[in-house]
Amino acid sequence: MPNMNPKKCPMPEQAPDVRNKNFDEVTLGYTAEMAVEEAQRCLNCKNHPCVDGCPVNVRIPEFIQKIVEKDYEGAYQVIHQTSSLPAVCGRVCPQESQCEMHCVRGKKGDPVGIGRLERFVADWHNAHSTETPEKPQPNGHKVAVVGSGPAGLTCAGDLAKKGYEVTVFEALHLAGGVLVYGIPEFRLPKAIVQKEVDGLKAMGVKVETNTVVGRTITIDELMEEYGFEAVFIGSGAGLPMFMNIPGENLKGVYSANEFLTRINLMKAYREDSDTPIMDLKGKTVAVVGGGNVAMDARRRPKGALRSTLRAATGPWTPPAAPSGWAPRCTWCTAAAWRSCPPVTRRWSTPLRRASSSRR
Repeated sequence: MPNMNPKKCPMPEQAPDVRNKNFDEVTLGYTAEMAVEEAQRCLNCKNHPCVDGCPVNVRIPEFIQKIVEKDYEGAYQVIHQTSSLPAVCGRVCPQESQCEMHCVRGKKGDPVGIGRLERFVADWHNAHSTETPEKPQPNGHKVAVVGSGPAGLTCAGDLAKKGYEVTVFEALHLAGGVLVYGIPEFRLPKAIVQKEVDGLKAMGVKVETNTVVGRTITIDELMEEYGFEAVFIGSGAGLPMFMNIPGENLKGVYSANEFLTRINLMKAYREDSDTPIMDLKGKTVAVVGGGNVAMDARRRPKGALRSTLRAATGPWTPPAAPSGWAPRCTWCTAAAWRSCPPVTRRWSTPLRRASSSRR
């Protein structure tokens, strides 16, 4: 019989007075008992709308049924058939607006905690499985992947499963892209990302770091001299978007891109860091925006008296997932509100002027 509890099984997490003193992962993950209890809430609908809501069409009811049967490795294998990064997706994929949004249980209560169950299955596999991933039979074709972020790693994994010889080229010294330089440790531990990268390497994927395609090597060279037959470019959104307003260049104004990269990748929060950020102890910090990036940056100013979210337009609803608000607000004291007047831009080209007038 399905578990008809209208509420999700609560996710264990660090207590507020503990997590405000560290940057460790806030959510602790389900136990096996919790996972089975939550999995039993799935109705195994005939049409499986949750699968249609998943960008990679993970066979969600099938892996959840494996959890009910306590076949956790079987559940992982079901997920892994269509998803190359289950431990990552189980943590940071926006399930609220994808698979869980289509869950039938969500019409009269909480949807099934699909992301939480995916995370449990992936963590269980990483902790218990000792088998080396089986290398597919090579098909004799070579593909280069530029960028080792989620797009590049997913592409590499899918191609490797089909027998392609894949090499991933990464500009930085660590593979993972935004997973390592953009998403903080308290939301996505870097050991989890490395575990997923190691899994791809075990399938035969090669990873070349410190390689800036276009400068260190060109795409023409990859195809003509190194024998790659195709190149997938997943270079990501590495440059920040500024608002072109007065004061952007003042000392102490950071783009979230620079701030999070220096914190996450270069460990700028350490006292012995070679690339420290300015001392924020006793200062007030304003964060412009309310999405996941803003929320991640908001929790990072250690020692600040308070940090405040500010939005430029309204009425305003923060785009960050509701499930991510509480863990990331614990560090801060101020509530979010709309306090900045809209900024009117004057565009120099007819096309941009026309676009601006329609907003």
